[in-house]
Amino acid sequence: MIERLHDADRRGFASDNYAGVHPELLEAIAVANGGHQISYGEDVYTEHLQSVMREHFGARAEAFPVFNGTGANVVSLQAMLPRWGAVVCSTTAHIHTDENAAPERVAGLKLLTVATPDGKLTPELIDVEAWGWGDEHRAQPLAVSITQTSELGTAYSVDEIAAITEHAHSLGMKVHLDGSRISNAAASLGEPLGAFTTDVGVDVVSLGGTKNGMLAGEAVLVLNPDAVDGIPFLRKLDMQLASKMRFVSAQLIALFGTDLWLRSASHANEMAQRLRSAVEGLPGVTLTQETQANAVFAILPAGVADRLRESFRFYDWNPATGEVRWMCAFDTTAADVDAFVAALRRELGA
Repeated sequence: MIERLHDADRRGFASDNYAGVHPELLEAIAVANGGHQISYGEDVYTEHLQSVMREHFGARAEAFPVFNGTGANVVSLQAMLPRWGAVVCSTTAHIHTDENAAPERVAGLKLLTVATPDGKLTPELIDVEAWGWGDEHRAQPLAVSITQTSELGTAYSVDEIAAITEHAHSLGMKVHLDGSRISNAAASLGEPLGAFTTDVGVDVVSLGGTKNGMLAGEAVLVLNPDAVDGIPFLRKLDMQLASKMRFVSAQLIALFGTDLWLRSASHANEMAQRLRSAVEGLPGVTLTQETQANAVFAILPAGVADRLRESFRFYDWNPATGEVRWMCAFDTTAADVDAFVAALRRELGA
């Protein structure tokens, strides 16, 4: 029996990735265990996953489980573009800032980044880099990648994504949605998952699960089969093909085949709103983004963040300005938030 090496009651505000596995998803793994199932995705759980995804995303949707979000993004973009293709994204996009250039080094693509005030692209901002088609000296802008919710915690509305897809498609470009926090976005918008993806013309989604309580695993979710080529081969080539795929698929079924995805995301969002409400107006605290999901961004006075981190872990977002990011997860409690705010008040002398 393994000895527990950590304090199971300790939680911070660094990342929703820090949270453990939701008990219902651990149970799903246990249920899928036992006996033999065909490996590499020919199991009954991966087969059933397709019908679960089609309930949310429509009859043409096809899910390809992968290990992680970076893998989902790399496989998605690689399948959408030729080697000379380029992807327009925001400067804060995860594919640009936090994936160690994997989309460029592994997928062999060029990222064309655009500065945005809130992490969100618009048709006008896309046009900053969407040009030069036919110019052999320029990587060809053939796809747009947006993140829902964005890396700044903001959520695209249904109409905003519809405008992006309409504009991108009119230019002959495809649209990829990095949905590592897609459940938080749906909970925030009060919309079904298909409303801001399939229904408005998104071609491919990187479907997130790990940040919403899964042990491991995401999926490449193809909504428009005409927009991709070779995903089964690319998934293997990019080392994202799980031999015991049933355990990834079983978690995705338990998450999206019930209302667990919405329950967990809604709770995380509610805890972020509780945190924002409690710190809003505190002396020296400046909130820098709208809190539309499970993230709160704030600027703190010099030295406060480092002292606060002695008790609660969280990350600097922009050390130059003192901006920090606080994330809530499915297991964040009201008591966690209240204890954190009390500690912050002490540091501020409020």
